[in-house]
Amino acid sequence: MKTTVRNLDNQEVGDIDLADDVFGLPVRGDILARVVNWQLAKRRAGTHKTKGISDISGTTAKPYKQKGTGRARQGSRRSPQFRGGAVIFGPVVRSHEFGLQKKVRRLGLKTALSAKQAEGKLIVIDAAKVDQPKTKALRKQFDALGWNSVLIIDGAAVDAGFAKATRNLPLVDLLPERGANVYDIMRRDTLVLTREAVTQLEARLK
Repeated sequence: MKTTVRNLDNQEVGDIDLADDVFGLPVRGDILARVVNWQLAKRRAGTHKTKGISDISGTTAKPYKQKGTGRARQGSRRSPQFRGGAVIFGPVVRSHEFGLQKKVRRLGLKTALSAKQAEGKLIVIDAAKVDQPKTKALRKQFDALGWNSVLIIDGAAVDAGFAKATRNLPLVDLLPERGANVYDIMRRDTLVLTREAVTQLEARLK
């Protein structure tokens, strides 16, 4: 499918063919959900922890004798029913990561790209570069383009001046092509790809 290529001044500078097997797939919410859940699970720190009975400092003696008191039998002051005692079946330090097949991850990325294309929210620009790395000037260009919440994906490396100009803009993300992922694509309203990014994504996903 053909789409128009624009520059940051919102001028048409040509067109480009987008591969149907990367940008024209049916949108599958189940695949997107699986990949996003997999990404977010990998990001979790898993450092939550409560103290078990072996982690509580205190005596190992019985608080009182077994029989004759009229009270329930007790074996330790560190038991969970006492103040300052242990937590039973509490969270422990662990990894929340789980496996996901490469073909599902690849399909998820292609589906995310196709979803943006189907919604009309995929824009291709010739290059993500600016003459002067000025945030104010770039903000005006983005406002003229109607880019409020936007992810910009460049080629193998992002332009240092462009990265400097965008880093203080809220709801604006900038990634190299290797960093393209389903979660970041779906969390922003508009997806912007450079010509180089389109070429490299198609080569990577075909």
